[in-house]
Amino acid sequence: MLTIKNLNKTYPNGTKALNNVNLTLEKGMFGLLGPNGAGKSTLMRTIATLQLADTGSIDFDGIDVFKQPEELRKVLGYLPQDFGVYPKVSAEMMLNHIAKVKGITNSTERKGYVADLLNKVNLYKFRDRNLGDYSGGMRQRFGIAQALLGNPKLIIVDEPTAGLDPLERNRFHNLLSELGENAVVILSTHIVDDVTNLCEHMAVFNEGTILAQGNPQELSATLDGKIFKKQIEKSQLEQYQNEYTVLSNYLRGGQFFVNIYSENTPEEGFEKMNNGLEEFYFYSINQNQEQEA
Repeated sequence: MLTIKNLNKTYPNGTKALNNVNLTLEKGMFGLLGPNGAGKSTLMRTIATLQLADTGSIDFDGIDVFKQPEELRKVLGYLPQDFGVYPKVSAEMMLNHIAKVKGITNSTERKGYVADLLNKVNLYKFRDRNLGDYSGGMRQRFGIAQALLGNPKLIIVDEPTAGLDPLERNRFHNLLSELGENAVVILSTHIVDDVTNLCEHMAVFNEGTILAQGNPQELSATLDGKIFKKQIEKSQLEQYQNEYTVLSNYLRGGQFFVNIYSENTPEEGFEKMNNGLEEFYFYSINQNQEQEA
């Protein structure tokens, strides 16, 4: 179990990256959903012992993360948002080196272990290819492989599917879903579908603050019957923003639409929607911004 209590972090420029963050995570996939710049990566780096918070505590299965960072690193797998690779080194050679650093000293055991990992992430047939020649999706899968070295009990993946094509994203989803069976897995992302498809528990995160947390479907259901859409002219957008709580605007088939939140049935022309997590996400962000205004 991962327990985060009253976590705060303010950078020297005055940016409050973490604002009294409290979370309790059990084994399985947990989605941290928020826009770019919300503070998600700050929270991930803090959990991963790469930086300290100003106040608060993090405990993982009896390990005090701030006082015992080396103990946490023994059971941690981490795939940061941006990670570098040695372009002229093969995946097999790189994983073999990392496994040796992590204490797998028997060469025969290490070779088998690396082969199993490469098979798990569907890279075994590309094991001799240099990492610099990997596609974006292959690099992400290699990143997961290195994060899985040592059978970690806590796995952090930060924006893992950003930039991947739909096929690679589906492959990555299948891989991530397996990981949650044996570990606490934190998926930090701004992509709503990643959380919808993978996570039983989640939190909406913005400006360093947890805005809502729970089961994605249950959170979405709180807005049932309160989300409406309408086709309008793009020039009318400001007028509708002044009159309604506009959650999003978008093009469909060349037509311009707005989605709004309303407790009551709005004017003629609006159509009630079957809302999902995306609407709840936009609603949470909108409410947060209105409170800040």
